[in-house]
Amino acid sequence: MSNNPATQASFMQRHQFLIRRLHSLTGILPIGVFLAIHLVTNSSLAWGWFALKGRGQAEGLSIAEGGVQYFAHEVTWINTQVPHLFLTEVTLWLAIAFHCILGVYYATGGKGNLVHYKHQDNFRYTLQRLSGYFGIFFIFYHIATLRWGWTFLIPNGTKWSHDFSASTLAAALQGSTEGWTAAGVVVSLFYLVGVSLLVFHFANGIWTAAITWGLTVSEHAQRRWGYVCAGFGVSMMLAAWSALGSAMLLDYDTAQAVEASMHEPYSEQPHIEAQNESAEINNAITLQTDTQDPDG
Repeated sequence: MSNNPATQASFMQRHQFLIRRLHSLTGILPIGVFLAIHLVTNSSLAWGWFALKGRGQAEGLSIAEGGVQYFAHEVTWINTQVPHLFLTEVTLWLAIAFHCILGVYYATGGKGNLVHYKHQDNFRYTLQRLSGYFGIFFIFYHIATLRWGWTFLIPNGTKWSHDFSASTLAAALQGSTEGWTAAGVVVSLFYLVGVSLLVFHFANGIWTAAITWGLTVSEHAQRRWGYVCAGFGVSMMLAAWSALGSAMLLDYDTAQAVEASMHEPYSEQPHIEAQNESAEINNAITLQTDTQDPDG
């Protein structure tokens, strides 16, 4: 392939129809769908107790403890039971890379955007691009610290663990295992801004995707679809803020106690099996002794 900028530009122009649709499609599948699932799962820290209560499993648990139990169960299931998890992650990373590279290309070029989206509000047009730039940085930090284990980027070096997902998340956001620190406030504000911008980018991106795919051509159709996207964005924003708020207010020791109790049956199983085996042997010896002839 030639490195001539004119040749590269002509390639993008020749295949603009396909590339723009692939760009919008990757923003929805798999990135947007994953974001929605991720936020709903994390927000279970706020509503998990009510779900457990509906199943009759919330007895003796406070709302915070119920949220931890539900959230921890879901995170453990994702990390241990989802088939081909690594392949799923690689697919997601490739989609993010493709979407980001094209997004930067369009944002820095941006010659035809105002023509294509002539009814789009200029504020949303600008914020879509700024949220994309910030979102790239935020996603990298989030994955690097809470997935790759780069603890040097987390206050107090807290390492996230899917076995103790709620407590270690709370410590990462608060800055320590003993409560809030100044660095924790900075990290939490960074998360609040980052997640909020990602939700806006997704919701507004769904709106622009409908224009890209020719689904909303008229100004009236774009306005009506905008109401739907705004409602979706508000619901996702509530999920994001409730997840962050619950983690920020969560007591580390309380969360860790709940998580430890969830793992106790598994850690004690070998001990229980050994006890049962020993009891069976003792019973067999006793039975044999009782049936022997005393004069034998």
